[in-house]
Amino acid sequence: MNPSLRMYIDKAKEVGFPQDKIEKAIQKGVGEGSEGVIYDDSTYEGFGPFGIQIMVDTLTDNKNRTVSDLRKLFEDIGGNMAEEGSVAWNFDLKGLIVIKCGHMEKSEKFGEDDKFVKDDPEEVMLNIMEIEGVMDIQETEVNEDPGLEIYTDYKDWVKVRDEINKFGYVVNEAGIIKEAKTFKTLQGEELKKALEALERIEDNDDVQEVWSNLKE
Repeated sequence: MNPSLRMYIDKAKEVGFPQDKIEKAIQKGVGEGSEGVIYDDSTYEGFGPFGIQIMVDTLTDNKNRTVSDLRKLFEDIGGNMAEEGSVAWNFDLKGLIVIKCGHMEKSEKFGEDDKFVKDDPEEVMLNIMEIEGVMDIQETEVNEDPGLEIYTDYKDWVKVRDEINKFGYVVNEAGIIKEAKTFKTLQGEELKKALEALERIEDNDDVQEVWSNLKE
């Protein structure tokens, strides 16, 4: 299974999407079933207001519609779509796994929620560092609890996540990210306009993720 499809499935499970509907969506995606719907998974590049760089991940059953809609969106926000590679050079493709430094302890009483038990962050970090494929680890906070952001090569994120699960640590988020190497800094009204532009693109039904080099 390719990493992008695996990521979409995991996100669907996280929000409680029924398993039978997930399987039906997968069948559609590979062209199975009587409806024969084929979904296209593509990334588009462009420039937004004040020259910010934008990458847009899409999943659509009508590529022509999506491209047309995105082209108009870029024009409406004061930017333009760009040729492949015009923006991608400034983005690294990585895996990101965010965990809480702790594990879930099963409740002794039926019907009660499992309890989150904190682990020593330094010990957790040392254990994570031993996992093959981990590129970088940064401390963070997850729901006011100590956490870690773990970066991997995009090809290794599923393997690393599965190894983390063996330790029992709580995985809060896991997926593929496109991280800018150099950033664009805006302030005041320019920053507000740029953020509104990114939000307009995110609101498109065919858009899965929007990445930019805007430094907030």
